[in-house]
Amino acid sequence: MNSKFKKGLSVFALVSIIGYTNGQEKEKESMTTNPLLTNWTGPYQGVPAFDKMKVDLVKPAIRKGMELHLADIDKITANTEDPTFENTIVPLEKAGQELDRAFTYYGIYSSNVSSPEFREVQKELAPEISEFSSKISQNEELFKRIKTVYEKSQKDPLDAAEQRVIDLIYEDFAMQGADLNKEDKKRYAEINKELSGLYTSFSNNVLADEENYVTYLDKDQLGGLPDSYIKSAAQAATNRGEDGKYAVTNTRSSMDPFLTYSTERELREKVWNNYYSRGDNGDEYDNNEIIKKILKLRDERVELLGHENYAQWRLQNRMAKTPENAMDLMMKVWPAALARVKEEVSDMQKVANAEGADITIKPWDYRFYAEKVRKEKYDLDSEEVKQYLELGNLTQALFFTAGELFNFEFTLVEEGSVPVFHEDVKVWEVSDKDSGELVGLWYLDPYARQGKRSGAWATTYRSYNELMGAKPVLSSNNSNFIKPAPGEPVLVSWDDANTFFHEFGHALHFLSADIEYPTLNSGVRDYTEFQSQLLERWLSTDKVINQFLRHHETNEVIPADLVKKIKKAATFNQGFATTEFLASAIMDMKYHTTDPDKIEPDTFERETLKELNMPEEIVMRHRTPHFGHVFSGEGYATGYYGYLWADVLTSDASEAFAEAPGGFYDEEVAAKLVKYLFAPRNAMDPAEAYKKFRGRDAEIDALMRDRGFPVPEKEMK
Repeated sequence: MNSKFKKGLSVFALVSIIGYTNGQEKEKESMTTNPLLTNWTGPYQGVPAFDKMKVDLVKPAIRKGMELHLADIDKITANTEDPTFENTIVPLEKAGQELDRAFTYYGIYSSNVSSPEFREVQKELAPEISEFSSKISQNEELFKRIKTVYEKSQKDPLDAAEQRVIDLIYEDFAMQGADLNKEDKKRYAEINKELSGLYTSFSNNVLADEENYVTYLDKDQLGGLPDSYIKSAAQAATNRGEDGKYAVTNTRSSMDPFLTYSTERELREKVWNNYYSRGDNGDEYDNNEIIKKILKLRDERVELLGHENYAQWRLQNRMAKTPENAMDLMMKVWPAALARVKEEVSDMQKVANAEGADITIKPWDYRFYAEKVRKEKYDLDSEEVKQYLELGNLTQALFFTAGELFNFEFTLVEEGSVPVFHEDVKVWEVSDKDSGELVGLWYLDPYARQGKRSGAWATTYRSYNELMGAKPVLSSNNSNFIKPAPGEPVLVSWDDANTFFHEFGHALHFLSADIEYPTLNSGVRDYTEFQSQLLERWLSTDKVINQFLRHHETNEVIPADLVKKIKKAATFNQGFATTEFLASAIMDMKYHTTDPDKIEPDTFERETLKELNMPEEIVMRHRTPHFGHVFSGEGYATGYYGYLWADVLTSDASEAFAEAPGGFYDEEVAAKLVKYLFAPRNAMDPAEAYKKFRGRDAEIDALMRDRGFPVPEKEMK
């Protein structure tokens, strides 16, 4: 299966494949009038017809798209000429644009505007999509042709781009069982089909618990909550038919500030339990049995391919290469994180004792007392900082950063000129600042709502590649900020502002692509987070601070002394942040390197964390029953460690900017950043690309310095 195909499946159980030439488009479009399949029209060489989306169009569109795509594959295998790159790989790269378009809408329904009606469609389609993908990945005639081209290229190499494409495609097909015997192929396909249904069920169960467990507050239960939060909570309650009440929704964007500021300890415990019990409530939406089935099926599947465990199979084409290398990095950081947690808990307990609280710090107290310690230690009030972090200004800060590093200019398009799937979505035109040449569009869907999955993410509706005509990129960022009451500003935390920059980094990675073939748009999981994590660093640069971090009422620039406090407190609470992340990443790896017959998820999670000396005051960032990165698809399965792996690169690359004459806006380093780390996408081996940028391999020292941890004596390269 080629890499762009596999990537789509892993994120949404979808396929993402680029389509036919213009002549073939016209021929095939005459076969259908479904607007989810037809060629995109309108400005910018065509845009998605989000104004024509209907749930009842999804099933026929996906089914017809799969049929047309399989017909494309049949044309390749029916070719009687000897296999070459031009007659096999190029048409494979061009296969299935109708399906690609259909899955754009499918992805929007799945992530942004889901409904009970659509979830039924998902359940029905999931096994069909899996069956379809197996028909391609296990197509013997297709793989024979691919293998022939690959083997020829090993003796007589193609040019760099073509060689990278055939290497990636051959590797993906081999990893997906293309070399298996007939009986094993059949079982492999059956497993994939069953897994696809389980992934859909897992994801929908989490979404159901997010929708069903809402905590409603009365006026006398609002102690400690900021005014902006109260207004948003009132609006959220009204939207749910509970006028006069205040809703704490079961999403991180609502839970996190509530736990940070609410003085109602019992309510903090209730909100905490609701959030961390998603998928784990012993009811129809419980995910524990689903997890057991997923782990067993994954293990059986990779055993067919001759691997000891799922992690070994998955990491073979990642930067880490082996589960042992990934664990080695995590375990180098883990002890320092635990040591920092002890210090943090001690500081919090002292504050609680001094206030006469007569409590022992519990997980639902951590954020609340950490905020008190932050104020006491650094005289830093998170709510004060939020007054300077208004969403509109932060959006302009993104554009400024993109202009300085990438020479991009963002211009808001006239409302109604480009179709959107929800009234909250805004669209910007992206162009080159000097030439005015169009680069693409950027869609922003900023607010939380029912039917939208939690978290923040980036996606692309159309990627850049020269083979298909170098059309404008259509990129998207999606957040879950709490929508304010009418006329009120959207004020976000420093952490959420960082996440906003992070996800925009993914969008810039899409927008800056300069590649020849669609497959080269694919990514290496423990590398793709690097670019986005790196972009977070520009939030705290002087140019961004002085221009865009302005008080939402007075327009005054954030005071220099407050900025000093923010920077001084940069490593504050790193014990908590690192430990909650690493606990999830380590558990991910443990689940996929352990015999699944020995795993009862609830017990396994508890006992493994106990062996790791997990502090009882902290819980995994994503507990197993709602760990969607790992169990709602395969994109991050045994790959959650990748954020830390990428952060080694991030910290090291940041020091390259910090050491440059022009700092974070140094033109020479920025040019290398774009040339080697953003524009090539997957056209170059990540390790080679990083070495070209930095002049050497990345080292762990910078990461440890960033987090305020002791630097290990031996460097990790």
